[in-house]
Amino acid sequence: MTQQKDKFTKWVACWGNATSITDRKECVYAKDITLRYPVRVVFSGSKMRFRFSNLTGTEDVAMTKAYVAKQNENYGAVPITFEGNASVIIKPGKEVESDEIAFDIEAGETVDVSMYFAGFTQMNAGTLITGPLSKGKYSYGDFASEKELPIDLTRNTNWFYFLNTIDVLTEEKNHALVCFGDSITAQSWPDWLAIRAWENGFHNVAIIRRAVSGTRILRQYDCITYQAYGLKGETRFPIEMNVAGASAVIIQHGINDIIHPVGVEVNPFRPWSDMPTCEELECGMENIYVKHARKLGLKVWNGTLLPIFGWRTYNEKRDEMRTRFNDWLRSSDLFDGCVDFDLAVRDRSNPASFAPGFDSGDHLHPSETAYAAMADCVPEELL
Repeated sequence: MTQQKDKFTKWVACWGNATSITDRKECVYAKDITLRYPVRVVFSGSKMRFRFSNLTGTEDVAMTKAYVAKQNENYGAVPITFEGNASVIIKPGKEVESDEIAFDIEAGETVDVSMYFAGFTQMNAGTLITGPLSKGKYSYGDFASEKELPIDLTRNTNWFYFLNTIDVLTEEKNHALVCFGDSITAQSWPDWLAIRAWENGFHNVAIIRRAVSGTRILRQYDCITYQAYGLKGETRFPIEMNVAGASAVIIQHGINDIIHPVGVEVNPFRPWSDMPTCEELECGMENIYVKHARKLGLKVWNGTLLPIFGWRTYNEKRDEMRTRFNDWLRSSDLFDGCVDFDLAVRDRSNPASFAPGFDSGDHLHPSETAYAAMADCVPEELL
């Protein structure tokens, strides 16, 4: 085992999520609550470390304790510590990283990361994500170190609070691929890409999701109605690209810049002045995303924007902008490549629409079948 551990010299992110402002509901505090998130680890390694985020919080978050445990018959929850302490205060607008935890993990094993919050806790830092690998639970009470959560006190959740990134000390050959975007990426295609990679023998790559539903490249909302739509790209990207062992990023972003503005007479928070030109979107991609990614030494791939025919704000002018932007994404030499998601899911006879069976029903978000098709069109060289 010592010889094997000698191979583990590189920290690589094995799981990651964005942190955004949670949807503003009547209740924004929790007390005496356990959060649990299962994570399949694709690398073997000897240590783990964990980043927790209160990036969008406005108050201290006091995490009483946290554990990591393998989902097996032994379970054996291991405390996650912070400078040797079981508890930690996460200041508003800040992130904290745990101590390095000695934890032998084999590729393909699933771990539970559990957190317990004893006192009143502002639940303002979290992101809604979905997909076959993205499942969470919460329980009323302290069950963070227990193998089984009490069925009568537990519910499922797709809101991922505070847990931001998990790193593994692993082999030099392993790397992370970052998927950056909005609700399209906050939904299933990164999970399907992770499944495809694993099933096809690409066990050296972790798929890291950095996505927030509703977010835009150039603008953000400051009203409580749309705060959950997240921070603008200029603010998000430098923070979310803090990914150990990352080799490349796929950026699929910009559709919300195009479809959101409707005029203040329709919605006071969505003025026509928010409508960008295609040139502004292109400059945003270059100056906000590509230049920063290059500083980090990352390869940069873009993802084309999906069809929107039938969406409630659809019109020909918006679709012309989407098509023009996609043409630029396909041809620009700023990028290392283009993942043509649009081509993978559009109707061949009516390219403004999804192909049959590929529309979720709202004419903006793909179906599960379409998300799998998006994952399938990612080039193998990225894996």
